[in-house]
Amino acid sequence: MPSQRLILLRHAKSAWDDPEQRDHDRPLNARGRAACDAIGDWLAMRGYLPAQVPCSTAARTGETWERVSARLPDSPDATYLPGLYHAEPHAIRAAIAQAVATPLLVIGHNPGFGELAHRVVVTPPAHPKFGQYPTAATLVADLSGEGWAEAINAPGTVVDFTVPRDLIG
Repeated sequence: MPSQRLILLRHAKSAWDDPEQRDHDRPLNARGRAACDAIGDWLAMRGYLPAQVPCSTAARTGETWERVSARLPDSPDATYLPGLYHAEPHAIRAAIAQAVATPLLVIGHNPGFGELAHRVVVTPPAHPKFGQYPTAATLVADLSGEGWAEAINAPGTVVDFTVPRDLIG
């Protein structure tokens, strides 16, 4: 049976410098920018190169993709979906079901991304941070199915998982 490769990337660490700033508009902080560079290098080095990228409309998710994609060869433009902003797992699944390409890299927020990561794989990775799904956590999983509408509801297998601390300390 064909498989679809899913990459779930939680946005990198964002700034909280301006208490008046709307949550949706918060940019990345310096640590978040460094994490994006490291995740982008990791994806490129391991050959996890997305063909399609649905992304939340929040400033920090867009900036996460901008920095990650700068480290990848021939990266696609992101498609910004308002429904991914602080989405629940069912809404993330619905967005994934509409995808047409693989590998698919989806960028969004917790708690929805961490919850979905746990639901799409049969056996979670033996990584101490998987349960928390911290900022810039990245899961690579293969799901069986003919297209995304079928695959996102099928049990998946972990290919890889990392967090920025694994890469930059």
